[in-house]
Amino acid sequence: MIKVAINGYGVIGRRVADIVSIQPDMQLIGIGKTRPDYKADIAVQKGYHLYIPEEYHKDFAGTKIKPQGTTYDLIKSADVIVDATPGNIGIKNKDIYKELGKPALFQGGESDEIAEMSFVAQVNYDDAKGKQVVRVVSCNTTGLCRALKSLDDAFGVGKTRAVIARRATDPDDPKKGPIDSVALDPVTIPSHHGPDVETVMPHMNVVTMAMKIPTTHMHLHSLIVSLKGTGVTPEMIANTFAETPRVTLVSSKNGIKSTAHAMDYARELGRNRSDMYENVIWEDSITVNDNEAYFFMGVHQESIVVPENIDAIRAVLGTCSRDESMKTTNKTLSISGPPN
Repeated sequence: MIKVAINGYGVIGRRVADIVSIQPDMQLIGIGKTRPDYKADIAVQKGYHLYIPEEYHKDFAGTKIKPQGTTYDLIKSADVIVDATPGNIGIKNKDIYKELGKPALFQGGESDEIAEMSFVAQVNYDDAKGKQVVRVVSCNTTGLCRALKSLDDAFGVGKTRAVIARRATDPDDPKKGPIDSVALDPVTIPSHHGPDVETVMPHMNVVTMAMKIPTTHMHLHSLIVSLKGTGVTPEMIANTFAETPRVTLVSSKNGIKSTAHAMDYARELGRNRSDMYENVIWEDSITVNDNEAYFFMGVHQESIVVPENIDAIRAVLGTCSRDESMKTTNKTLSISGPPN
């Protein structure tokens, strides 16, 4: 059993903790937390062992939440660390992981310079074996990499242009709302997403523009992809996506006409927290004109990187192949479709 420690229990950390705990080859040995809030309380109710930095012990004194020890103790006992602390915080933990000789997975909120490589299971699983520091890229980068890898393998991809309408904040974060605006994020072009894709697939040419809109549940990508192959039809692209792992095709003809419908679809599937781990691609949006493919794609920012974190754990430790890992992860998350 792989002994996994998760440092940080926010949007990503708590999801990864739940999924690690149901993997047949993993043991969640504990989570790192800094506040005695409702999330910490629920984690303890779930039976998770809680560890906190030494300097935060006073904040837990007098509460019913009893830590098992310090995060340093947790890290020492683990085979691998998933660092799910807020963006730009993980870099402060890197030296501790290195000191204790523990491989660590960071999230997309950190700069790519923090890690030896940026990771998407479908693209570069094997390259992660033996690495000490791996960065699981952000939600939007993950979604773009999955889709573009599939199209590149099937038809060859020249240049990609994407406009990303981003959720303004996560559902549990009221600090950034309410909002009555569309905020360019950033005003300058490209946004960081295109260059980030290129840290996973260096040969790609991706230009991205982004804006924040007043919603909390999903990002929406409008994509224009130049294809190298000729004679490509929308049906060929749809068939390719249908065979792509962690991509689901939806249609307005079935009543899915918005990101709200896509999230409701996840609820009706009975997903934990209504999570949509897959790229959501509208099949009836797929259009081809002069060897350019156009389509809309939804990315659920809270959950799409969760399976990537699970696969990255196995990848860095070299415990199984990419196909075996993705198949196991998909099964435990009830992700249907091809495993590899």
